[in-house]
Amino acid sequence: MVLYQMGWWLRVAPPKTLKIWIVKMRKLLTAVSIFVVTLAPAFVQAQTVNIYSTRQPDLIEPVLSAFTASTGIETQVLFAKKGLVDRVVAEGSLSPADVLMTTDIGGLITFVNEGVTQSVTSAVIEKNIPASFRSQDGNWFALTMRGRVIYASVDRLDIDSITYEELADPKWKGSICTRSGQHGYNLALIASMIDEIGEEAAETWLAGVRDNLARKPNGNDRAQAKGIFSGECDLGIGNSYYVGLMETNEKEPEQQDWRNALKVIFPNNDGRGTHVNVSGMAMAKYAPNREAALKLMEYLTTSEAQAVYAEQVYEYPINKSAKISDVVASFGVMNPDNRDLNVVGSLRSRASLMVDRVRFNDGPR
Repeated sequence: MVLYQMGWWLRVAPPKTLKIWIVKMRKLLTAVSIFVVTLAPAFVQAQTVNIYSTRQPDLIEPVLSAFTASTGIETQVLFAKKGLVDRVVAEGSLSPADVLMTTDIGGLITFVNEGVTQSVTSAVIEKNIPASFRSQDGNWFALTMRGRVIYASVDRLDIDSITYEELADPKWKGSICTRSGQHGYNLALIASMIDEIGEEAAETWLAGVRDNLARKPNGNDRAQAKGIFSGECDLGIGNSYYVGLMETNEKEPEQQDWRNALKVIFPNNDGRGTHVNVSGMAMAKYAPNREAALKLMEYLTTSEAQAVYAEQVYEYPINKSAKISDVVASFGVMNPDNRDLNVVGSLRSRASLMVDRVRFNDGPR
């Protein structure tokens, strides 16, 4: 009705009045156009990258804040310790996820296998992240690494070196504590042993480690440090970054006592190197903010961002030019195994079956 009436008015309005109206409308449209063009950059700057992460938000918040300060692009994190992949799969093409972040190679491989990632090509990322720490097809990239190290009692042991193979030596019977063999961190270690010595020899080795356990596998990596502090075991298998988390834990000072009861030993450090696992990222398959997401991914690989991120989580930066935190440096120099993580990831299912075959989680025989 309004349009009809306006059309009628335009047909009957005097020419002078019509001319004045047209001039005013042109000025109004010009003003509106200028207003929209002026606002456009603001809308771009206000863009938000949605991150789905299995790493706790407070651990990645500092580096995300630095990204926002540098680019003006906001970030939003959805944290899920479990079920993240199922959620992304269920959301399908309607998923708001732009970037997927996880804490180990198993999670990255799962993202890819479930078809929730897309390939990314970036000269910036390829320059900052060595080939052995990213997928060949650009579907995932490592951000930080940690060693699967040995926690050794400072009071009851006088050793400075050890190999993974030695953990099966009967001299350590009743001495070793570890978490479940089915946990992703241990599966990656076992997978690396399969790649190194073959499946048959790796199974014999794993059975030997089982018989040297002080108890049934349980708890997390910090629990193994606690076991050393209490005298339950002399050696623990754990990730290097937990040592930093315990050392700086002022809210639970008893964890500082656990840390002080052990020293970090990097297995095979004088040979093939210590087994490392990684945290990493991938571009979500249906990322609605792909351009901004790529900027975030590239930023996370820079030496500046890597230094902030690695210090916050007490891990080693993947970018070789990034500074290692003083806490991590105090553990000693780690010689990382340069094994292809794509291979390690592909062997995890065989490692899992091996854990069940030797009944590792039943504890020593």
